[in-house]
Amino acid sequence: MSFQPVLPAYGYAGWILLKRTMPAQAKAFQQAPVNQRDAEYFRNKIGTVTTADDLVSDRRLLKIALSAFGLEQDINAKAFVKKILSDGVDSPKDLSNRLADKSYRAFASSFGLDGTQLPKTLDEGFADALLDQYYVRQFEAAVGEQNDSFRLALNAEREIGKLAASAASEDTKWFTIMGNKPLRQVFEKSFGLPAGFSNLDIDQQLRVLKSRAQSQFGASTVSQFSESTKMEKLVRNFIVRESLTTMSNSPARNALVLLAARRGTAK
Repeated sequence: MSFQPVLPAYGYAGWILLKRTMPAQAKAFQQAPVNQRDAEYFRNKIGTVTTADDLVSDRRLLKIALSAFGLEQDINAKAFVKKILSDGVDSPKDLSNRLADKSYRAFASSFGLDGTQLPKTLDEGFADALLDQYYVRQFEAAVGEQNDSFRLALNAEREIGKLAASAASEDTKWFTIMGNKPLRQVFEKSFGLPAGFSNLDIDQQLRVLKSRAQSQFGASTVSQFSESTKMEKLVRNFIVRESLTTMSNSPARNALVLLAARRGTAK
């Protein structure tokens, strides 16, 4: 990836600097020549896609489409992707509805290539809306090449906010988090859960997550993270704990992380 975000510091201090400079950095990322070329190609070609075959046969389009939903790892799994798109999302038997990661369902729903409706690729504004998602995800990926904790935190801010505001039941929201590896990582680390927690019985995991949420944030719900202060605390706890785990033994770096933790606790 040619774009290199500027991350002048690590730990929570580095996170704050990233957040302050992110609007300007994200704009520069979008304006990078390679991204402009990809966007132009997508806008010119996506309107010709009316079937699942059309999309999976064009690797350049497929890369952008999958990346917009965080599914770029499936770029070579053409038969699998075609099945996701062709099934649609209307039946519980559809493949996307049977997978724990609901990104696949969102992907299939957004394109509407199951043959039961007009393809959504023909909708006015479809290309720009999907490219906006693509830019966000790709910027996060660029950040992740230098600091994967920051990528996970950016993803959590976006995805947990949407999940918290959804009409799903609280148990469904928790199960969604458990089925989404990046979100699970953030919650497990933020809550201070031990390695191997995911090996517990699923209902026991649910009880523990609710209990930790109640004790640390005042409620056992996922919906509470629609509050910006609670979302900020969740991310801060994750980054500080992750930094303490992964940073080198440099005294200066460790002192920076501990200082950030004390400042966050004082708020």
